[in-house]
Amino acid sequence: MLSDIHAIGRDPRTGGYRRFAWSDADMLLREWFTGEAAVRGMEVDEDGNGNQFASWGGAGSEGDRDALLIGSHLDSVPDGGAYDGPLGVVSSFAAVDQLRAEGFVPSRPVVIANFADEEGARFGIACAGSQLVTGALDADEALGLKDRDGQTLAEVMTGRGRDPRTVGRTDLLDRIGTFVELHVEQGRSLVHSGAAVGVATAIWPHGRWRFDFCGEANHAGATPMEDRHDPMQAYAATVLVARRLATEAGARATFGRLEVEPGGTNAIPSRIRAWLDARAADEGQLERLVDALVAEAQDAADADATAVTLTAESVSPAVAFDVPLRDRLATLLDAPVLPTGAGHDAGVLSAHVPTAMLFVRNPTGVSHSPEEFAEDADCRAGVIALAAVVRDLS
Repeated sequence: MLSDIHAIGRDPRTGGYRRFAWSDADMLLREWFTGEAAVRGMEVDEDGNGNQFASWGGAGSEGDRDALLIGSHLDSVPDGGAYDGPLGVVSSFAAVDQLRAEGFVPSRPVVIANFADEEGARFGIACAGSQLVTGALDADEALGLKDRDGQTLAEVMTGRGRDPRTVGRTDLLDRIGTFVELHVEQGRSLVHSGAAVGVATAIWPHGRWRFDFCGEANHAGATPMEDRHDPMQAYAATVLVARRLATEAGARATFGRLEVEPGGTNAIPSRIRAWLDARAADEGQLERLVDALVAEAQDAADADATAVTLTAESVSPAVAFDVPLRDRLATLLDAPVLPTGAGHDAGVLSAHVPTAMLFVRNPTGVSHSPEEFAEDADCRAGVIALAAVVRDLS
């Protein structure tokens, strides 16, 4: 199955994937998901948010909260890897195949999810599909989000034949009793432990903030250095201090996206928009990190008579996965437990239903990059582990 989707959304120059929400690549992956479900005789439902659900043994009844949800997502970050998201979806279909081959009949509905726009690469909000389905993200706010071409989510969905009026909270939480998401590890904990599969304990709190550095556009050759109000200087100083503050705190701070206006090689910029991704072991530490960084950015801007403002685009609290479920799976699989600094749909749903995550070893430790990888043998171990979990929970 991974081979079947290998070429979809892949950039031949970089080897990375550009599977953004509602793009042509995303639509092809949705068709693939529907086709895989059809081959297995599984019924597929798509909610108003674009989340897809393939059901084995029914989709679950509203109010029963008895269905077992597995799966992940199929979208990617810019130049992402082949495993982040798709491994969880493919492994879910493969686990169903294994259980059926054994003659297993689940005592509760088993539902495979393909959550929409988990990465947030197009509209800037991570886990948008799961946040909408749980009500954590307001529908009107989501529909007004714009991509880099200025198109709103409402316009994009309409162009794909969807009705924006159906966006928002659904009855999924009234039908689902448990969610287990399999994912490639985004780190090297399993490499160090020597295990192919691990069980997650928690997700660090994290968020995305936009810094707007504003100054005065001018001529790069005619304006003396001492007469400039160049916002690039404050931005550059902020990037450097972010590394220092995060390193000192054992946290994470990354500026990975930048927009410069007017963007001329021979022009001093008037505005810098820079997006910060910050993560820490607890919410207090994250808040202190961002506050300290804003203070440093303000000092740097004041030095050049420029200005800086901060906008919080999305902030996710710390997530501790359901302890009884986590311990049950770790014992069942004889697997190590480990935390993660990455966000997931499982983190969103964990506030509403007992949730757990399985990680598959990544020998490179690299993720969100074409270098992301998992050995075939470890992927098979992940399928075997997920099948054991489905068998045990249903």
